Amino acid sequence: MTRVTLQYYAQLREQAGASSEQVSTSASTLRDLYAELQARHGFSLPIAALKVAVNTQFSDWNRLLAEGDTVVFIPPVAGG
Repeated sequence: MTRVTLQYYAQLREQAGASSEQVSTSASTLRDLYAELQARHGFSLPIAALKVAVNTQFSDWNRLLAEGDTVVFIPPVAGG
């Protein structure tokens, strides 16, 4: 199991009911982690609609998770 910190914004924060959480996951990639979180929190946004950052750097969905990573899922947001 890998322990990571997750940060959520906008719609994902609302669906998760929190702005952040620490989780232990068996997921090996960011893609697998998001699928796990979709099942847990009912996230409705598909991966194609999101960007992801790890430790403040934009990342590829196939990146392997490492112990202590901070992962931010970034949904599309309307600005004005």
